[in-house]
Amino acid sequence: MVDFIGRRRELGTLGAALAGVQTEIGTARPGRCLILRGRRRIGKSALVEEFVHRSRVPNVFHTSEIGFGTDPLAEFIDAVRSSSLPDADVFADAVPGNWTAAFRQLASILPEDRPSVVVLDELPYLMDPAGAFESVLQRAWDRELSRKPVLLILIGSDLAMMQALTSYGRPFHQRGTEMRLGPLNPADVATMTGLDPAGAFDATLVTGGLPIICARWPWGEDMPTFLTRELGDPVSPMIVSAQLSLAAEFPDQTQARQVLAAIGSGERTFTNIARAAGGIAHSTLSRATELLTDKGIVAAELPISLAPSKERRYRITDPYLRFWLTFLGPNLAELDRMRSDLTLERIHGGWTSWRGRAVEPLVRESLARLLPAHDIPAVPAIGGYWTRSNDVEIDIVGADHEPIARELAFLGSIKWLENSSFDNHDLAELQRHRHRVTDKPVPLIAVTRSGVSTEHLDAVFTPADLLEAWQPNE
Repeated sequence: MVDFIGRRRELGTLGAALAGVQTEIGTARPGRCLILRGRRRIGKSALVEEFVHRSRVPNVFHTSEIGFGTDPLAEFIDAVRSSSLPDADVFADAVPGNWTAAFRQLASILPEDRPSVVVLDELPYLMDPAGAFESVLQRAWDRELSRKPVLLILIGSDLAMMQALTSYGRPFHQRGTEMRLGPLNPADVATMTGLDPAGAFDATLVTGGLPIICARWPWGEDMPTFLTRELGDPVSPMIVSAQLSLAAEFPDQTQARQVLAAIGSGERTFTNIARAAGGIAHSTLSRATELLTDKGIVAAELPISLAPSKERRYRITDPYLRFWLTFLGPNLAELDRMRSDLTLERIHGGWTSWRGRAVEPLVRESLARLLPAHDIPAVPAIGGYWTRSNDVEIDIVGADHEPIARELAFLGSIKWLENSSFDNHDLAELQRHRHRVTDKPVPLIAVTRSGVSTEHLDAVFTPADLLEAWQPNE
């Protein structure tokens, strides 16, 4: 069994919620509800399983499934029957005929004098457009469940549906605390893989921090060896995770998948995305990009500058999906016929260029967590700057506001190459670009994988510095 790595903050959040239930025992409504959402295969169920295991309290963990001719209510009843809740065998003696009766019967066997946990995983499979199940859940929570010292955890991968669950006007509005789970961070990836800071960031880009992929990375193994082995296995999570996620999230939305593929191929502007996606209509592309941004799969970004800009760019938020769409998705046929050598050759040829662009958002987020450091202040906004023609492109822009800033705090460049330091030529280019966006002597910084060979920067950040930003606070 693979040891559970990371998620200390998230486990702490769940633990605090359970402790809150404990302190409220004896009051009218000691129950609490947590609504956990996140992308598919991000480790939501594993996190809650680990929390339940560590908490050692009576619990029931029910995972809803779709298809296979299953009855969700019957599966829930079976889950309660086999749970560690006291008197769970009541569900065998008196089988409830509907969800209202099932929740009422569940409330009757929850302990009164100690906390318990009830988990409903893959909740969107139970939800319907009319909100009928939500209404049943809301009434059960208000009338019975919240009156017991129980932590109810609702888990779902469909971000839009999970957001709708607590939105204004829906039955469950304001009845649960939302918690969003992201991928493993670079520090967790470093712990799991045993790689140095630079290697850990590269591994984060390739795996996206998906636990199911990171768990297959042997301690200290270099990335070429890892990819060679994983791409040689047609059913490796490295190959199939994106396929499963896309099939589940866009079963009937071909145009959204075409747009996603266009962005994944490297297109970032609205016009170029439309062209790469087969010249789809403006209105169709607008609907597709809106859907992708609503789901959190794509980010629509504007440059941070002192003047307004309409030069919006789109990027895929999950680096693993970006890697898959660039190198793996277009070549599934050759992977299926065991010609991963051809795919590996393409990765080798395009890796430096792809990584240089893909690492930028991760570097910015790391700086946002790290600053203040090296005499560079913390700021509310860290992004980038670009023009339509790309004659000016600045990797890092720190400012007091985004996208239209009142004041720029610093500008910076990212050089993520193994054998090339940040030199005077790179500095001169950054200085030229600074003059294009401001006439003030804004501090200049560099984020570099291989050190610097110039003395005129205001600050330098290394992979080790960035990784430190993700380390848990003791």
